Amino acid sequence: MLLGRSANGLYWMHRYIERAENMARLVDTGLRLALTQSGAASDEWASVLTSAGVRDVFEKENSDYDTATVSNFLLRDLGNPSSVISSMETARMNARMVRTSLTRETWESVNEAWMALTRMLKRRIDEPDLPAVLDAVKRETALIRGAFQGTMLRNEIFDFAQIGTLIERADNTSRILDVKYYVLLPSVAWVGSSLDNHQWQTILRSVSAQRSYRWTYDGDYKPANVADYLILDRRMPRSLAFCYGGICQSLDYLAEAYGMRHPCHDLAAAKFDKLKSATVEDIFEEGLHEFLKEFIRDNGLLGDQVAADFRFY
Repeated sequence: MLLGRSANGLYWMHRYIERAENMARLVDTGLRLALTQSGAASDEWASVLTSAGVRDVFEKENSDYDTATVSNFLLRDLGNPSSVISSMETARMNARMVRTSLTRETWESVNEAWMALTRMLKRRIDEPDLPAVLDAVKRETALIRGAFQGTMLRNEIFDFAQIGTLIERADNTSRILDVKYYVLLPSVAWVGSSLDNHQWQTILRSVSAQRSYRWTYDGDYKPANVADYLILDRRMPRSLAFCYGGICQSLDYLAEAYGMRHPCHDLAAAKFDKLKSATVEDIFEEGLHEFLKEFIRDNGLLGDQVAADFRFY
């Protein structure tokens, strides 16, 4: 049986690697949404900070919601524990702690990504350079994921890593969708307009889902279709339903390996059952923001329960 301390290191290593990539995706969302409304770009960046859950931290040191200030805070501010640079630092620290549980390829990919991003984020990022930096963050984290998926034995080490990755990814997809809610709050009249459709396309692009969405829906950018795809479609690797299918599978493998089930198994299964039985009409009737707010809360509680059940200390 894997020691709780080692399971904790693997779980959080992968949560923070995923968080680094997800923060880059959230910045990408804000950048693209801000470009659609140059006159109110500060509103879009404020919504990104709110959805990322770091607006209070940002406002302690900053008052300007411009592209450069917000993006640098989310990418390279060490005072922000969820920034890309902070996340990679924490991921590498956890990787060092569980070094003997990782293949050489996985450890080297983590270390090389940390070195590359540390060099890149050492200096303030100017707005014209932002797209290239975001692409680099996504590329480096993808290389880590590729090394891990391609070389690691499918045992409890793999399962704890997967659970961490997918809990973090589900949190991110729900937050990116919530950005859309905050952006549309000031102007309900935009719903269904060409601007509204462009913003939904931006959300899809930010989770690398625009092309696969077009294959599925023939490019019909309806809010209900986008929400259905990113929440309920179990084929889409960043959807909430896909993430919870993977979480439940890894938890089941752990139950089989350890010969026992825990409260976290029931929490995950209940949430997955709700996602499998829900329709997008149900979600919109409840309210997209209300649904996402509840999901983010429950997803956080699942993470806490996993830590408690497997003694992450």
